[in-house]
Amino acid sequence: MSELQRTPLHAFHVAHGGRMVDFAGWDMPVQYQSILEEHKAVRTTAGLFDVSHMGEADVTGPGAEAFLNRLVTNDVSKLYPGRVLYSPMCRPDGGVVDDLLVYMHEPERYFLVINASNIAKDLAWMREQAAGFDVTITDRSDDYALLAVQGPKAETILQSLTGAKLGMLRYYHFGEGTVAGVHCYISRTGYTGEDGFELYHATSDAPALAEAIMQAGAAHGLQLAGLGARDSLRLEAGYPLYGHELNDDLSPIAAGLGWTVKFQKEGSFTGAEALQAEKADPARRRVVFFRTGDRRIVRAGAEVLDASGAVVGSVLSGTMSPMLGEAIGSALVPAAAVEAGELAVDLRGKKFVLQLVKPPFVELKKSS
Repeated sequence: MSELQRTPLHAFHVAHGGRMVDFAGWDMPVQYQSILEEHKAVRTTAGLFDVSHMGEADVTGPGAEAFLNRLVTNDVSKLYPGRVLYSPMCRPDGGVVDDLLVYMHEPERYFLVINASNIAKDLAWMREQAAGFDVTITDRSDDYALLAVQGPKAETILQSLTGAKLGMLRYYHFGEGTVAGVHCYISRTGYTGEDGFELYHATSDAPALAEAIMQAGAAHGLQLAGLGARDSLRLEAGYPLYGHELNDDLSPIAAGLGWTVKFQKEGSFTGAEALQAEKADPARRRVVFFRTGDRRIVRAGAEVLDASGAVVGSVLSGTMSPMLGEAIGSALVPAAAVEAGELAVDLRGKKFVLQLVKPPFVELKKSS
């Protein structure tokens, strides 16, 4: 068995009581005290997450924009310095290699953030696709640590540690600045549905920065939050998680991310033909979100049944919403089954009807 990887904050997590688990080959904190309380802290005050396991890469060179626009489904040409773009990256058949963030520093210099479990796969795919483009791809995953401060008090807490004017930073924009004496890329992004910031910085600075944020946030109710809360928060917000709502066999069209697929952008992109055909197919599969009205969690992999009891799909993600006090989740089903009416799951002999919901499940107040 190979040894689990550790972020620069591993000792910090252990010292703060983090319950460590294997997450995609990383020894990460799933919770510190209570997933329920960590989740509620992010919705009402603020939470601090270590997401240093995420991967980063620089894409530079005269061909960077053309390469990225061919690589991803969203329109990279709409970026400008300081802007961030979310996009899937597809195979020719429309399946998703990964979903990622594209940061534009300047016209020939971009910064990508990719999922921890896909770093090697993504870099191999990108380098294969780069043939013919005047571009250089550099893995920077070992150079950066990443802290996320999320919640209604995030700006107040961080503003006490920096001279950067955080109120001027719009959602999905970023800049450079010093936070608690640490040079950071300060990005107004996150994965919880709340307002907040992500701080990219040198790995050696991570423990001191995390402690400074904890001290600054103590008076505001800031709590450390682990991967458990991160997953329940993102599902409440209706955000996809790679390996669940997105994967090599599941397209952004099926996932309800059609808004990220820009068929009209200049030049074609990998997967465009397959995604166009899928969009026009009335029999395509769909990811739907549901609540059950009951606290029993519907686990990923559970069968979804139609009114006759026939299996028509499966659950992709499931958790208990701390804010709603009931089970929520997502499932993959044929469009026809959705239109036909009742969908349900069977939990130990008891049937639960799935109440389909257009996410987010709770009211969110992100920065404009």
